[in-house]
Amino acid sequence: MIKVENLVKHYGDKYAVNNISFTVGEKQIVGLLGPNGAGKSTTMNILTGFLSASSGKVEIDGHDILDDTMAAKRSIGYLPEIPPVYPDMTVKEYLNFVYELKGCTLNRRKHIEEIVNVTKIADVYNRVIGNLSRGYKQRVGIAQALIGNPKVIILDEPTIGLDPKQIVEVRNLIRTLGHNHTVILSTHILSEVQAVCDRVVIINKGRIMADKPIDEISDAVVTRCRLEAAICGPVKEVLYAIRTLNGVTRCDSLKTDGDTTTYIIESEAGLDIRKPLFNLLSSRGWPLVGLNTMGMSLEDIFIALTVDPTKGKSAKAKFVK
Repeated sequence: MIKVENLVKHYGDKYAVNNISFTVGEKQIVGLLGPNGAGKSTTMNILTGFLSASSGKVEIDGHDILDDTMAAKRSIGYLPEIPPVYPDMTVKEYLNFVYELKGCTLNRRKHIEEIVNVTKIADVYNRVIGNLSRGYKQRVGIAQALIGNPKVIILDEPTIGLDPKQIVEVRNLIRTLGHNHTVILSTHILSEVQAVCDRVVIINKGRIMADKPIDEISDAVVTRCRLEAAICGPVKEVLYAIRTLNGVTRCDSLKTDGDTTTYIIESEAGLDIRKPLFNLLSSRGWPLVGLNTMGMSLEDIFIALTVDPTKGKSAKAKFVK
């Protein structure tokens, strides 16, 4: 549905997008995730035809965005970061205006009614847009993107500036859209991707650092193994003993409940220390009452892939190509 090949956008010797490629299939929800200035908005602007690329190719539903611009754009519904609404119009006037602007040929009354119901803006349909809350303006912006029933919906920072309740509502709406549309959203909010996306493309400094289904994204980096252990024993002695185990790179105590303390234990990548840990604790007479393997959070992965590998906590992450 969306095909991006070797996309480049540069300004002089500065690259906003540097040779990226990815595809998005039908009815997928894909998050384009990256820190501010990573190249997300530039990529979005090229996908929607608002900005030309220096080189590379973009196809929307089989139509080249440069060679077959109108056909490609007819397949796209776009919500930029700031909703393109007219504050002096009512919601009804605005959606009818967009219907005319797009040259939509679907049954007007039925089509707009369906969109109003999907976006849940029926109760403000006859109100002036300028008087609506930010959340409702965002919903109206999504509603205009749905006019014409485009196959592809592109959303740029769709929940920025919303309160927690509005964020939940918009995320639920995006999940609903994914049932019938291909959705790609740009965001720097990690929880956004985890809440609504099937797949995540992490971009940094104009390059793609990872492109995987949301439940496989931890495969993008190889990091230290991490365990959470509940142990009965004197805290200082337990800490010292575990830290001397071969391959352990970190051991910290978190909390104590009665005679049991919870520890976070990290070891070198690919090294399983569970048996040596058990043997150590048994030899000292310190009962091991709980042991869990801790997976990486999306935040851990994001930091590992986007922070300069010579600085910060991601220094020892290894990148998988």
